[in-house]
Amino acid sequence: MQITSIITVNFNQPEVTIAFLKSVKANTKEDAVEVIVVDNGSRENHVVTYKEIYPKLIYIRSDVNLGFAGGNNLGIKAAKGEFLLFLNNDTEIFNDTVEVLKEEMNQRPEIGILSPLILYYDQPDIIQYAGFTEMNYLTCRNKGIGQMEVDNGQYNMDSRETGYCHGAAMMCRRSDLESVGLMAEHFFLYYEELDWCEKFRKAGKHIWFTGRTKIYHKESISVGKESSIKTYFMTRNRMLFIRRNTSVMNSLFFSVYYILFACTKQIFLYLLKGRTDLIKWVFKGVFWNLTNSKNSSKLGFKI
Repeated sequence: MQITSIITVNFNQPEVTIAFLKSVKANTKEDAVEVIVVDNGSRENHVVTYKEIYPKLIYIRSDVNLGFAGGNNLGIKAAKGEFLLFLNNDTEIFNDTVEVLKEEMNQRPEIGILSPLILYYDQPDIIQYAGFTEMNYLTCRNKGIGQMEVDNGQYNMDSRETGYCHGAAMMCRRSDLESVGLMAEHFFLYYEELDWCEKFRKAGKHIWFTGRTKIYHKESISVGKESSIKTYFMTRNRMLFIRRNTSVMNSLFFSVYYILFACTKQIFLYLLKGRTDLIKWVFKGVFWNLTNSKNSSKLGFKI
């Protein structure tokens, strides 16, 4: 039997993780999966509660917050399954989710990494993700396919290549990681799954979407609350993503556009909103890229 390792990362969200484990237990066959929770620098240790729900749980605790990529990488190193399924702890799955994703991978060996249809948990008839368009490397912009559409089953039979997978739910083969490698931990937050998709693509693998199964994501439709952490990492990592994944010439053209136009526009919007406290984090995000190599592991931010 092909075993799937389900990996999720928790950071101070024990109630959310408990609901996740209940969903996994109710919708998988225990002998077909191993479940790994990486506790990523959380203040409290809830392993006893977690194991009351899922006794065979593999629990890994990091004393510090390693970010999305670092936490998942700890899970990868512990995983023994042939397939690895990365799920945000604020997701809930269906009883066919794991099996359908495995079927897709088995039927198409060219697939490197795969995401299902994602619906909003609070509004389960609204689509969050049905794939992504390709990236415009000069602006580092792309679009979500199906986002905010009402789910009328229009993507249920889709199985196709897509621009990028969604970090809330991704499956890959453990064997492919020998050539692809782990997630880049220096992103810490935002853009790490896009960068990983690029690594799969460079290894000759396809990035794939299937609508044959789906998950619910508890992220709010109105998500986007501004904060210093979000401003810093979104600014920093958009630039870092281009530097890591395009040519020097493209990176130069992007940097001119990004600094003179995109960042200037963002600063102006913060002024209009009265969020002058965030402006310095735009400058810090840009400055980090000007003073660090594209593979630097320095975070430049206290979490």
